Amino acid sequence: MTGLDRNQTPKTRPMPQKRTALVASLDIGTSKIACMIARLKPCPPNEALRGRSHAVELIGYSQIQSRGVKAGAVVDLAECEQAVRQAVALAERMAKVRVESVLLSVSGGRLQGQLIEAAADIKGGAVTSADVTRITSTGMRHATAEGRTVLHALPVGYALDGVKGIRDPRGMVARQFGVDMNVVTADATAAKNLMLVVERCHLNVEAMAASPYVAGLSVLTDDEADIGAAVVEMGAGTTTIATYAGGRFVHAGGFAVGGQHITMDLARGLSACIADAERIKTLYGTVLTGGSDARELMSVPAAGDNERDAPQIVSRATIANIVRHRAEEIFEMVRDRLADSPFAAEPRARVVLSGGASQLTGLPELATQILGRPVRIGRPLGFGRLPNEAKSASFAVPTGLLVYPQYAHLEHVEPRHTRQLRTGTDGYFGKVGRWLREGF
Repeated sequence: MTGLDRNQTPKTRPMPQKRTALVASLDIGTSKIACMIARLKPCPPNEALRGRSHAVELIGYSQIQSRGVKAGAVVDLAECEQAVRQAVALAERMAKVRVESVLLSVSGGRLQGQLIEAAADIKGGAVTSADVTRITSTGMRHATAEGRTVLHALPVGYALDGVKGIRDPRGMVARQFGVDMNVVTADATAAKNLMLVVERCHLNVEAMAASPYVAGLSVLTDDEADIGAAVVEMGAGTTTIATYAGGRFVHAGGFAVGGQHITMDLARGLSACIADAERIKTLYGTVLTGGSDARELMSVPAAGDNERDAPQIVSRATIANIVRHRAEEIFEMVRDRLADSPFAAEPRARVVLSGGASQLTGLPELATQILGRPVRIGRPLGFGRLPNEAKSASFAVPTGLLVYPQYAHLEHVEPRHTRQLRTGTDGYFGKVGRWLREGF
């Protein structure tokens, strides 16, 4: 394999327009692992959201506590493997099907998007598909640093003889052809170990996708994607960002601070054990304080094994201040990264929060104050038969993965990295172990 071949994760082939497919998504997070199994059924264009050709019918799902993962990356292979096996088995039992392959999200590995420009002279006068592939591959190669692997290579726009804004250049005449593309990369080791966990469960990986990108496919409205929006996927160990403009995914970024840091802050600040701190965050976590919060007291069990230790009495205001301090830090880091992205040039663009950590009370108001933009909580859109617990922002990534195959045709993919979805009549073909064995 060439250096370029070794630098791209597996990608799925575009969805067959008129065929039903069985799809499984796997979101291996720091605090939870979610698995969803769905049938993708062709539907008339007037019944689907823009960009979607299939209706997503959920037939099985699970959500369990994650093990062996830190900041979105695998730190204990055996522990993580056991948790993945359990999550997939629970979803399979509900769906009454056996999963052979999964779509896998990536939130760790220092996600980074680069806007790359590549151009070359056209020899034959008219732009061909081969020209598009050749120049896009060149751009992808230049965007991939040592130790990084490409998750997405998405053309944002084309140019002919310096004139930008061309949507489809094939067949058009020009002396020089150029492409602007968003190349999203992650640390190769983090991606490789995530894939290794899945392989050890005797499952194949159809494709790997950046968490904030697929969250955007799940929670953004068409208008938001067109006018401009930033999806902030707030996980337990990472906060990742996808920026959309003109209906396209144009930038990605992230950092290893998330909801688990709020839990640890509470554990330290309240001298509580981590489990109690997580429970307090879930039940009482807020960034808003009112006049009565200082007077409203609650009992916090003392950390340690000695049951005779007296519980600590703290006010709700104390809890809110601890939560708010870390939440402010997270949104200040988001603000800095958005300032360095194309989002900064979109004055009407809004921010959409997703992920489990986004559900703390008052977070949209705090984000609006710090980011200076309209902010809302994003929930999965356009899904049939979702149970109530899967309609929350914490399921944006696994539901977005179910939609992702319908957008596969937008990406540039090196031919040897395509995998095929298992349809109702065709078996899954193509093992991806070679990608692991041959390295990056």
